[in-house]
Amino acid sequence: MAEQQVFPTKGNLMLAKKALQLAALGYELLDRKRNILIREIMSLVETAKELRSSIEDTYKEAYSALQLANMSMGVITPYAECMPIEKGLELSSKSVMGVELPKVTLQEKELEVNYGFSGTNSQLDRAYLAFEKVKRTTVTLAEVENSIYRLSVAIKKTQRRANALKNIIIPRNEQTVRFITNSLEEKDREEFSRMKVIKAVKLKKAAQAEK
Repeated sequence: MAEQQVFPTKGNLMLAKKALQLAALGYELLDRKRNILIREIMSLVETAKELRSSIEDTYKEAYSALQLANMSMGVITPYAECMPIEKGLELSSKSVMGVELPKVTLQEKELEVNYGFSGTNSQLDRAYLAFEKVKRTTVTLAEVENSIYRLSVAIKKTQRRANALKNIIIPRNEQTVRFITNSLEEKDREEFSRMKVIKAVKLKKAAQAEK
């Protein structure tokens, strides 16, 4: 393949060596990036495990409190409808090796009771506090799981590019360098042999002329 594509000259040899050097550097950088992204995703996976366990317990606590409130007060739908829509979410991002990861923030604010105390009891208060905790944990989990997804996609892309360099580009450049080097060496050997023959002929002619 290299024989058909590249003419064996010193200029092309320099270009081929430069391409090989750049490909090797590219592979090294991609491999380093992949390792950093893997470390990042592994730390997030551990965090996600802890959050999933925590949020499961938090949901159980919240729905248990909600059930008790329903049992003690009857249907609490009118009180639930008093809850304001959450507008304190802020979305930004941070970059890890060129991968944009989401940063979701829920503004800290004092809890406000949006229902009257007449006709309510402490069970409703417990349910309200429990679901506030659910909301905050859900925000954190959403950020972590979205980051894990984006990192996994980036790792796959990085791995594909690194494999292409390692298994295709670098071997092809190495083959090109070998082909040009061997061709130039063979050319030098042929030139050396030709010069020896020419020298021998000249010496022979000089010797005959002396006779």
